[in-house]
Amino acid sequence: MDPLTLGVGGFVTILILLMARVPIAFALGSVAVVCTLTFYSWPVGGEFDIVRGWKAAAPVLTSNTYDFVHSFELIMLPLFIGLSHLAFHSRITTDIYYAMRLFLARIPGGLAIASIMGCGGFSAITGSSVACAAAMGRICTPEMLQAGYGRRLATSSVAVGGTLGSLIPPSVPFILYGIFTEQSISKLFMAGILPGLISLLAFIIVVVVWVKANPAEAPVVRLALKPGDRRRAAFNTWPAILLFGIICIGIFGGFITTTEAAAISVVVATIIGVALKRLTYASFIHSLRETAYQTAMIFLIAFGAKIFVSFISLTGVAPWLIAELQGANLSNWMIIGLITIAFLILGMFLDPIGILLLTLPITVPLVDEMGYNLIWFGVIVVKLLEIGLITPPVGLNAFVVKSVIDRDIPVHTIFAGISRFLIAEVIVLGLLLGFPILSLLLPDTFLG
Repeated sequence: MDPLTLGVGGFVTILILLMARVPIAFALGSVAVVCTLTFYSWPVGGEFDIVRGWKAAAPVLTSNTYDFVHSFELIMLPLFIGLSHLAFHSRITTDIYYAMRLFLARIPGGLAIASIMGCGGFSAITGSSVACAAAMGRICTPEMLQAGYGRRLATSSVAVGGTLGSLIPPSVPFILYGIFTEQSISKLFMAGILPGLISLLAFIIVVVVWVKANPAEAPVVRLALKPGDRRRAAFNTWPAILLFGIICIGIFGGFITTTEAAAISVVVATIIGVALKRLTYASFIHSLRETAYQTAMIFLIAFGAKIFVSFISLTGVAPWLIAELQGANLSNWMIIGLITIAFLILGMFLDPIGILLLTLPITVPLVDEMGYNLIWFGVIVVKLLEIGLITPPVGLNAFVVKSVIDRDIPVHTIFAGISRFLIAEVIVLGLLLGFPILSLLLPDTFLG
């Protein structure tokens, strides 16, 4: 069978299965295994022989999964996921919000801004967008609603703030992107800092403009503060600052590796939680269970993706696509535009991790052939995944916020508020596309 036909057919089959709501792990894995077996069983010009095909395919299938599991860089994935749960149960991440809340409450829209900044602080430690939206949604949204904030602002500010976990290091998508594209994860982490801060600033500007145009959306909150409350709240953020210092200063200063930083942070977060009497035995075990569940879910997707990447390379789909686009006389920026549109469309329907691992075998060789920096492209990809988290109809963060609040707020109300933030997201994406220096300045300056 013609390898190119088999490769295109396999990719289309996966898309059909995903539209039929088949879990991404099973769609990627099953199609990749079947197509790899077919590739070796039915050579061009030859007859179909499944026994011969299995003997050739079995070593490829097993070695791919084995090599992936035994990747040293992969160790950091469950460590950072575990850190997010331990930091949450130890209330390390939520202390950031409580501090911001005291300093910003009297500012119009202050609670919404504090929620976004709290999400930024949460992301700087945990790297999980969904976990950020879930944790901060339980705390921030009910408080804003109780203070008289509009339902659209109270819910959407947390949903969009949660997306910062994708860009601000440590980031799970950056880890997976780095492993599959063999790029430096430390450079990817550093490349995400400035775009993450720009996104944070853009969200705050949206809140300020929104509240100025409609003050009734965010009444000024009068908190009964005692002398020293703000000072104590600021002091209580020291565990978060310590963990952030271990991750950022340790990694970017070259003192420890990314994996070592993850391991040390997990141990430190556990010690802090126990010392402050916030982390109980039950919550510790719950954190481990949630870590195991999320890690297993990501690993299943990654197993299928690893086999799929190998299959795509065998069929020559990527070189064929590059040749076709070059033959169409499209400029590099037109191709980047098509890739951007494809990611935005997929983001409306699929899980971010699934999108990442499904598209890398096609997009990375194409972008590399055009001569673009793959660190920069990694930032663009993660930014697009971030936008997908809040894009209807399947914006995951909107449904996460909806699920954690005990209010009868329809999800379309959350999306109505998110629409204002999407304008800012598009502007930030345009800046990152037009000015690669925003992504490459820090890694090029400090890591070379």
